[in-house]
Amino acid sequence: MRRVALKALFTALAFRRVEKERVDWDRNILIFSTAVTVGLVALYVYGKTTSRW
Repeated sequence: MRRVALKALFTALAFRRVEKERVDWDRNILIFSTAVTVGLVALYVYGKTTSRW
């Protein structure tokens, strides 16, 4: 029984390590889309202040 518990513990630790090394695509997409939105708003404000639009 002790062997099974140790095996389960090491398996859980291995899964946690894999999750940390894995790329978090949701966070990367959220950061990228936020940066694009901020850039577009900045371009719009720049265009309005310089009377280009």
